[in-house]
Amino acid sequence: MKIWLVFRSIAFYIGYIPIVVAFSSLTFTVGLALPQGPRQSLATTANALVVSWLRLCCGVRVRVEGIEHLPPRPFVALSKHQSSWETYYLQRRLRPVSTILKRELLRIPFFGWGLAMVAPIAIDRDNPREALRQVMQQGKERLAAGMNVLVYPEGTRVAPGNAPVKFNRSGAALAVAAKVPLVPICHNAGHCWPAHRLIKYPGTITVVFGPPLITQGRDAKAITEQVTEWMEGTSRRLAG
Repeated sequence: MKIWLVFRSIAFYIGYIPIVVAFSSLTFTVGLALPQGPRQSLATTANALVVSWLRLCCGVRVRVEGIEHLPPRPFVALSKHQSSWETYYLQRRLRPVSTILKRELLRIPFFGWGLAMVAPIAIDRDNPREALRQVMQQGKERLAAGMNVLVYPEGTRVAPGNAPVKFNRSGAALAVAAKVPLVPICHNAGHCWPAHRLIKYPGTITVVFGPPLITQGRDAKAITEQVTEWMEGTSRRLAG
């Protein structure tokens, strides 16, 4: 069975790489002539194809709970971070969206060049003070322009079953400052697409969109604690 999983995972990457290269190339060429909304739709067509190709090659299906909770107006989303899968899925699902990510990703040939065209907030994680200033300033600009902002408050990928890490408050602080709702998102993608691993495991990834939290007049610390509690409880439920 292990050998079969390896072959299926290699087949996935044989399709995955051309998809990413092709649509990244389109995004930083043809996409330059498009407004941000259509540009993101073009770029994230690759994301939709990656998720579909993963299902065909590796038997990874998706189940969604609470999609009705997504507000019609711009919001800040705080998501669990376990693998690369959620970065593809959420950037497509939440578009138009600006994702807070580490600056180094923009230097990856093709992938990073395309990513730079969809208005991310690329921060230097070695300079936390400047990173927070950038998140607040650019985050407000993105929200005012009608985009959602996606934050991974754990700061790095945390494998299922590992001890929880302290959530960064920047996402909640941005939502409070911009007076927009905050949507918590939990999932169990790490069981099927483990971080830094070749093998992808068949199964069903469940994505849960929690009820939006009203942030106006609230404290970012209290909101972050509420989101942390919800995510830990939801993670335990998804783990059975």
